[in-house]
Amino acid sequence: MEPVEGAKGESSQQLTMASPWILLEKDVFNPQNERLLEIIHVWKTGKKRKNSILCVVVAACRPIQLFLEKVKKADRGDQYKMTDRWPLKDLKLVDGKNVNQECLEFELQFDKVYKWTAVSADEKKAFIRCLWKLNRRYLSSSIAFVSIPSCMLEGKQSLQEVGNASAETGDQAEHSAYQEMTPKETADMLKLMEEYEPIVNNSMAFAEKLSKDLQVLDEGNGQVPARMQQASELISSTHGPYHDDLLPYTPLMAWLKNANPILFHDLPKVYAWNLSRLYEREIKAFFELARMLLLGRTKECFPEGLDKQVACGSRQHPRFCLADSREGEEDEPDRGNVVKMLEQVLRELQPLCIAEQRFIEQFFMLSQDAAAQEWLGLPATSKGGKDVAFPEKSHWPKTKTELEEQPTQLLSEIFSSLEPELRGFIDTCNKVQQFSCLQVLVTLNDYMFEMQGSSAATSSSFLNVVLSNILLLAKNNFNKCICVLCKEIEEAKVPSKAKGGILPFVSRFEEFVNFSEDVFRWAQQRGELDKAHTKLVGSVFSSINSLASANLKVNTDMVMMENFHHIHCFLYQKKIQCLENKRREAKQRYHEHLERYVTKYLGQPLEKLNHFFEGVKARVALGVKEEEVSFQLAYSKQELRKVIEKYPGKEVKRALDTLYRKIHKYLSPEENLLPVVWRAMEQEFIRQYQEFENLIQRCYPESGITMDFTVEDLLNYFISVTQSSM
Repeated sequence: MEPVEGAKGESSQQLTMASPWILLEKDVFNPQNERLLEIIHVWKTGKKRKNSILCVVVAACRPIQLFLEKVKKADRGDQYKMTDRWPLKDLKLVDGKNVNQECLEFELQFDKVYKWTAVSADEKKAFIRCLWKLNRRYLSSSIAFVSIPSCMLEGKQSLQEVGNASAETGDQAEHSAYQEMTPKETADMLKLMEEYEPIVNNSMAFAEKLSKDLQVLDEGNGQVPARMQQASELISSTHGPYHDDLLPYTPLMAWLKNANPILFHDLPKVYAWNLSRLYEREIKAFFELARMLLLGRTKECFPEGLDKQVACGSRQHPRFCLADSREGEEDEPDRGNVVKMLEQVLRELQPLCIAEQRFIEQFFMLSQDAAAQEWLGLPATSKGGKDVAFPEKSHWPKTKTELEEQPTQLLSEIFSSLEPELRGFIDTCNKVQQFSCLQVLVTLNDYMFEMQGSSAATSSSFLNVVLSNILLLAKNNFNKCICVLCKEIEEAKVPSKAKGGILPFVSRFEEFVNFSEDVFRWAQQRGELDKAHTKLVGSVFSSINSLASANLKVNTDMVMMENFHHIHCFLYQKKIQCLENKRREAKQRYHEHLERYVTKYLGQPLEKLNHFFEGVKARVALGVKEEEVSFQLAYSKQELRKVIEKYPGKEVKRALDTLYRKIHKYLSPEENLLPVVWRAMEQEFIRQYQEFENLIQRCYPESGITMDFTVEDLLNYFISVTQSSM
């Protein structure tokens, strides 16, 4: 039993004597989500020896944050506690105190100078070297290092020794089945291995830390949707810090590309396959939040509210009906929200795609500059004096076109979910409100126009391809919308109970033009809109013309007169260049129907007198001499006197008053055409009166027959009727 008890005691002692590194990670840094990089046991120089531990740590967050923390043992037990903490970016100076490597003292200058004495020279070397590497990699060499041997920082001596040993080993393997590395390649590889010596020497610790990092990454990825929705801010994820972590390995990638092209050829594909899964989750969460913010709804009610709306371009779209009802519009989101959200989506996607494209071009040497630097950077001979074998012609950098196609193809795999998600978001934008497809078209068109004039156009060929496809989709949606609207205008049925006024499809056309002109006010291009305007106004004119055969309860000429007048005034106000011909045509059609309307209604006050003189003019037209018309039985002087006696001045005034009220009843007040029509009636009435008087003088000379009222009487009748109705 004694050996067993001894074994138990030894195991317990091993747990008690666990290394400070393990205890520090377990008790201090892991709970704070931090990772330990280096430690050094010290005490304050010139003071009574009271040991503490200085720890270099990195926080598990992005961007990278480095700290120097001082810990010491708690009063009881083996646990540690942190007593001081300094951001490493605030460190200004590291003073080794003496070029002698055996000196244990050193100083660190933050806001004040801290003087320390290390327990051992090896710990001091490792600690200062760790600070030096972090300074070069993450702090832009902002920390000054003084009184420190260069070999302590760069390890030149150990590199030379390892290099010589590797060269000897290479000579012994001359007849090996593997191709021998050149001295240049050996030196490059050893330099990389030396730079990452702490990680290589402790492979188990490296694997464990890498596993933890990947686990943490799977967790800044699973929480992306929740964090974005909680913040209610549309911000795309950034992978810049991860790119920064990988870029230092670019020389290793260049060496691998030259040493084993077949293996290197598969690496971009592996990278794209893994990144595509990450981007798929992030992009899906990004667009889900974008839809919620666009509609101004919570996630729970988002699908239900969206399903109630019909896709743009559908004939059943409620926004395209010609009814006057606008129920539910007050619940729609702000119409400027479509432009705002789409612009924000595009602004967030551009740096994401550009950053990823620049990284893969640099890391995998896919750009023209990177490829040229790779080959031009190889010297003709190595340090050992041996010739360097240049790559075969087939391995030289490809043409510019080939180098542009390769990153685009790789990015298409990485961002395979981007275009489908963007198409879905465009579809949501089109459903938000009436004519949203115009806002989508203008926003995309202007964004592409601005990109072509900026450096982003050459920086992201992949994004150009995606946005070009989306712009084509927006144009197709816009054209479908116009086709549906044109067809509904042409097939519009005027209600049988309609009493005239502005027709619903004319108001609809006016509504579309007002909205579209507002959207395209500052647009870079408006060719698509001009085509749409021309097509729509043609459908409007066609539908108005079809009213001539419609069975309306009111005068058709009156309805056509009012609507053509309305279109003319509207287009004159808008001053749309492509519709100027249609504006002039509308003015002409308005005058034609005004004349017809006045002529028809003017025969009613003096109907029998008008018929009598129409017959007189017909006889003259058939060849009867004017002085012989009175000998016709139906148009004798006696018949003329009978007709004239039926229209005394009072009756004419009463008839004009009745006519005025009738016109006033059927003319729409919004056009305010009553004064215009009444003025035209007055002028036409006087013209006819003068024509009747002229016919009496020519066909019934010296008969003494005259009308019962004069021109002055007629003018007074019109004035009196107008004033009485006011």
